Amino acid sequence: LYALYSWQDGETTRYTTQPQNKVCPSEAFSDLDVTQWYHEPVDYMLETGMMNGMSATTFEPNGTLTRAQLVTVLYRHAGSPDVTGLPNPFADVAPQSWYAKAVIWAAANGVVKGTSAATFAPEDAITREQIAAILCRYAHEENTEDGKLTSFPDAKDISGYALEAMNWAVARGLINGSDGKLLPQDTATRAQ
Repeated sequence: LYALYSWQDGETTRYTTQPQNKVCPSEAFSDLDVTQWYHEPVDYMLETGMMNGMSATTFEPNGTLTRAQLVTVLYRHAGSPDVTGLPNPFADVAPQSWYAKAVIWAAANGVVKGTSAATFAPEDAITREQIAAILCRYAHEENTEDGKLTSFPDAKDISGYALEAMNWAVARGLINGSDGKLLPQDTATRAQ
């Protein structure tokens, strides 16, 4: 979501979508450090409105990313489509909640399946394998590349439903190892 890439003759060129010489959105948040690895991507997410702070002055970069937060980012990325008339399949998603439209849209478009047929668990921390599954469904891409999951010692810890999606995410560089491991059951931070 942050940068566009072009691959030609084995060379990768990165085109950032963030204009130069402008006010840094991170400066509005006391807990964002402009010297950290997340600075430019978080600025982009704030600038485009795909993510907001947790308060007027805090972003909580090390806070846990929830299932509702990720789906809301994707909903905003899709242009916040109208969900009028679409059913809410999840009993734990209140119609007036800040994430209701995003979850309804995601369910209607096959981006999410819920933690059961009737629950979404919106406030639960999202795992790395759940992120892979949701991103793969959102991208609507078939996996034709081998992410070489067998090179990770914890590949056996990936749940069956997420195996193809993790392979897809690793092959595309969306999820990388951490200290040589995939950590599929671990949660992610808001900065990640």
